[in-house]
Amino acid sequence: MAVADHKCPSCGAPLKFNPKNQKFDCSYCKSSFKIEDLEKNEKKYENVKAEEAKENYTLDLYKCPDCGAEIVADENTSATFCVYCKNTAILKNKLVGKFEPDYIIPFQNTMEDATNAFKNICKKRPLSPKFFSNPENIAEMKGVYIPFWLFECDSSGSITANATHVHSWTQGNKHYTKTDTFLCTRGGNLKFENVPVDGSKHFDNAIMNSIEPFDYKKMVKFKHSYLSGFLAEKYDLNSDETFDDVKNRAEQTTENSLKNSIKGYSSVLVTDKDINVSKTDVKYALLPVWMLNVKYKDKIYPFAMNGTTGKLIGNIPVDKKKAVIVGICIFVSCFALFIVAQIIAGGKF
Repeated sequence: MAVADHKCPSCGAPLKFNPKNQKFDCSYCKSSFKIEDLEKNEKKYENVKAEEAKENYTLDLYKCPDCGAEIVADENTSATFCVYCKNTAILKNKLVGKFEPDYIIPFQNTMEDATNAFKNICKKRPLSPKFFSNPENIAEMKGVYIPFWLFECDSSGSITANATHVHSWTQGNKHYTKTDTFLCTRGGNLKFENVPVDGSKHFDNAIMNSIEPFDYKKMVKFKHSYLSGFLAEKYDLNSDETFDDVKNRAEQTTENSLKNSIKGYSSVLVTDKDINVSKTDVKYALLPVWMLNVKYKDKIYPFAMNGTTGKLIGNIPVDKKKAVIVGICIFVSCFALFIVAQIIAGGKF
């Protein structure tokens, strides 16, 4: 496989992307390379065309027969279980067809950062099951590139609203309130860039919305090398299937912007609106997420951390046994304090 930006130019060993230094490190000769250095090194392979290199790049496709999730990885990364449903019967095949996003945001934080953040959450939940902080569970933390469609679109529209101005005063022993109602209209245009929509059916949209936004200033042209050491999910929703979500978000944002421009009133109620949203461009990008799904009592508890900002979201259940023990301890303590108070009040202390 003649892909220079995936092998160490010094010793030929596989390179892995390091989020800490934003370089590609060799674990054998300890060399580190910037993506620019690797691209320059490609020029040594004058007899290898760019398209041939893409076709020969080896990618593995792991498919879960249980939930249907498809995870993509390079030849140096293995998937031994499904990151979504925890099924261990993963089917490995070579990826058929092209896997070529337009852009990628490389991981900005490491697995150590992600595991430490998860441990801190567990520490702050004293009633959480001990099972959650089990080292074997934490070791299953995976860095996954989630497929996203990034839309650019224009919106134009107008709204009609009833705006009220309430004035109150007191005269003598009476209180008066006067409400004036005004008819307001607003119109305008907005341009939206990088409106993200998850292209995966398997990743919970509520979780993804909770860990947004991503740092799009870190977005770069896609290079296969960034996949080294990480997983990447294959999208199963095309851009046309997801545009309705973008359209709804753009319409709501446009309406709110026009409504917020009506100032100086006690209340504003939109009574009519006419908003049109048109798509001008769409890009396919991979966004970094640290994922950990813990299976506890036949239920999956997902955790996700934004690979650029470090924002972590997840839900930890309450251990009922711990809750009962803590409840009993609190009851006994309160009862003991009550007895002591009664003794002091009765002068028998």
